[in-house]
Amino acid sequence: HSPGDGAFSRPVLVGEMGRVIRGQRKGPGGIFKSHTTTRKGAAKLRRLDYAERHGYVRGVVKEIIHDPGRGAPLAVVTFRDPYRYKLRHENFIATEGMYTGQFVYCGKKATLNVGNCAPLGSLPEGTVVCNVEGKAGDRGAIARASGNHAIVVSQNPDAGKTRIKLPSGSKKVLCSASRAVIGIVAGGGRIDKPLLKAGRAYHKYKVKRNCWPRVRGVAMNPVEHPHGGGNHQHIGKPSTVRRNTPAGRKVGLIAARRTGRLRGSRKEKDRE
Repeated sequence: HSPGDGAFSRPVLVGEMGRVIRGQRKGPGGIFKSHTTTRKGAAKLRRLDYAERHGYVRGVVKEIIHDPGRGAPLAVVTFRDPYRYKLRHENFIATEGMYTGQFVYCGKKATLNVGNCAPLGSLPEGTVVCNVEGKAGDRGAIARASGNHAIVVSQNPDAGKTRIKLPSGSKKVLCSASRAVIGIVAGGGRIDKPLLKAGRAYHKYKVKRNCWPRVRGVAMNPVEHPHGGGNHQHIGKPSTVRRNTPAGRKVGLIAARRTGRLRGSRKEKDRE
């Protein structure tokens, strides 16, 4: 057979597989694991105990430290153990205005001062809080990034529920026994200053994880990304993909409810 008649040419399959794309490689970890060796420890509230549920405990801010990879500073707060003769050191997320030597009170009967930790049910409406527990006793899950805060919107003492406004603007109903720290997280305004140069971005993400620099899909070859290839850098197909798309094709706007710019004034939907 002559080489041109296609007798020995490999049959081309429809939808032939390309390379394993970046989103798939991030799953198992490997080089994409977060860099945690220099971190100072998990930032959590005190373990919920009898003293906090019925009264209060007093701690003192020993030092305010930088935690690599975190925009907000941490406050090392020392408490006396209520059951044993020893000291307990906790890493709290520092609130704006906190200082070394400050007394911090945690518990149901703690006063309404910045830095104190109290259950949501004992806070008046309109209180600005941070490091809020999603479930009572989980030691802090909501509004923990630098400059963030939540606001107590309303109380429902009969149902034991409290409604708060999250940093995103959406509302959430939580158990009134969930604790929160009064005030806003320190380190606010961090993103107001642009990074300006690649070196700053390099050092920022060096202590976080391997996610920078990020090559665009349209800049790749077709074998490496669904958006790759073509004589101009263009996607060439809708950028929205459905939720159950295969992993090698799941790029772009995944399960998008809407696309495009947000236009018009945003209407505040406050459902009680």
